[in-house]
Amino acid sequence: MPDIALTTLVVLCLAAAAAGWIDAVVGGGGLLLLPALLLGLPAGTPAATALGTNKAVAIVGTTGAAVTYVRKAPVDVRTAVRIGLAALAGSMGGAFFAAGMSTEVLKPVIMAVLIGVAAFVILKPAFGTAPSAAPPSRRRIVAAIALAGVGIGFYDGLIGPGTGTFLVLALTAVLHLDLVSASATAKIVNVCTNAGALAMFAWQGAVLWQLAALMAAFNLVGGMVGARMALKKGSGFVRIVLLVTVFALVGKMAYEQWLA
Repeated sequence: MPDIALTTLVVLCLAAAAAGWIDAVVGGGGLLLLPALLLGLPAGTPAATALGTNKAVAIVGTTGAAVTYVRKAPVDVRTAVRIGLAALAGSMGGAFFAAGMSTEVLKPVIMAVLIGVAAFVILKPAFGTAPSAAPPSRRRIVAAIALAGVGIGFYDGLIGPGTGTFLVLALTAVLHLDLVSASATAKIVNVCTNAGALAMFAWQGAVLWQLAALMAAFNLVGGMVGARMALKKGSGFVRIVLLVTVFALVGKMAYEQWLA
C-alpha cells in the first residue's frame, strides 16, 4: 500500500464509486478513475502502475454491472463473448506497450478523445434511440469483432479511459443496437478487455493490489446501482449522462493542464 493521506484515500474511494456508476450507465468510468489515480498516487509513481491499478479496480465494477445487465436486459451473450475474446487479446497487446508510457502523454490524449466523443453524440441526437428490427448480419458481427474487439481492446490496454464509451458507440453504430442494449453488451466485452490488460500489468508487477481491493469494493457498488438505473430509465437517460460526464471531465482536465 503506498503512503497516501487519509483524505486522498477517501477521495479515491468516492471516485471509484462514481466511476463504477458512470461505467455501468454509459461506459467511460476510467475517464474519472484514472485521472484520480494519476493525481492521488505519490509523485514519481510510474504511469503503468496507475493504469494497472485502474484495471484491477474497474474489472470488479464492470463484472457486477455485466451480471446485472445479463439478468434483466436483452443481450446476445454469444456475440458479446466473441467480441470480448478478441478484445482480451487486443488489450493484452496494448498493455504490453503501455509500460513505457509517460503520464504527461496520457492527459492530452484523454482530453482529445473526450472532445471527439462529445462532438459525435451532439451531432447525432437520434443515435442509439431505437434498435434495428433485424438481427445483425455476419458481416456486421465480424466488423464489431475487429473494431470493438481488437481495435478498442488494444486502446483499453494501452491507455484505457473511455473504453466503455467507445464500445457503446461502436456497438450501437455497427450492430444497430439501442444505447441500453449496447451498454449491456459493452459491459461483457469490457470485462474481457480489463482481464487481458490486468493480466499483463500483473505480470509486469504494475498493480497496487491493496489499494485496488479497497477501491474495487466502492466501484462494485457504483456499478450495480448504475446498471439498475440505466435499465429503468432507458436510452435518453444514458445519452444525458454521457454528455454531462464528457463535458465535466473535459473542463476538469483542461483546468489541470493549462490553468492550475
